Amino acid sequence: MSTPASSTPASCRTVSVLDLGRTRYRDVFDEMRAFTDSRDERTEDQLWLTEHEPVFTQGQAGKPEHLLAPGDIEVVQSDRGGQVTYHGPGQIVGYLLFDLRRMGLTVRGLVSGIENAMIALLADHHIEAAPRADAPGVYVGDAKIGSLGLRVRRGCCYHGLALNVNMDLEPFSRINPCGLLDIAVTQTADLGGPTDMLSAKEELLGCLASVFHLELRRLDNRGSSAA
Repeated sequence: MSTPASSTPASCRTVSVLDLGRTRYRDVFDEMRAFTDSRDERTEDQLWLTEHEPVFTQGQAGKPEHLLAPGDIEVVQSDRGGQVTYHGPGQIVGYLLFDLRRMGLTVRGLVSGIENAMIALLADHHIEAAPRADAPGVYVGDAKIGSLGLRVRRGCCYHGLALNVNMDLEPFSRINPCGLLDIAVTQTADLGGPTDMLSAKEELLGCLASVFHLELRRLDNRGSSAA
């Protein structure tokens, strides 16, 4: 796995990791915006992991025609980039709350690093994956397995990535995922990769730490250092 030059800081950066468990998208969306709005140059960078209750999220420039038949699943307007996507149990969602200037990261370096971390995890399970120049994310053949959407405000990013692990993929048929027409969606459990969410999260954290040269500090769900 190669690390983009623009994503390599001079030394390791400490990032606090918080596993939020199962959450509602609206609640976490509000919390990460509040965190970003209140941070200053001394605020620690954080990485939040979660599984969301079923929800469709629409990007800032999301086109309503890509939302085909949401049915009883909630639709939430977000302020990230990109089009509509689905989040649900069995999918790892990772929110990267980073000061890009302090880390020495460009937006392109951030995007490439996120994609490379997901690709590295899959490669560890002999799953060949790649990004696409015309559509951010990670693909196995013609099927999408990892998505990303970001927002940068005052040099700090929020939102992040979603990696399909072991979930009900049916809701993806109710949308054009990320605005792509006639694209398949897959997951690690169907490709001989991780099926257990806990182990998949640990692998993903390790890949993100390697790509971005991070030292991870675990927090409990109250924001205190975990023993």
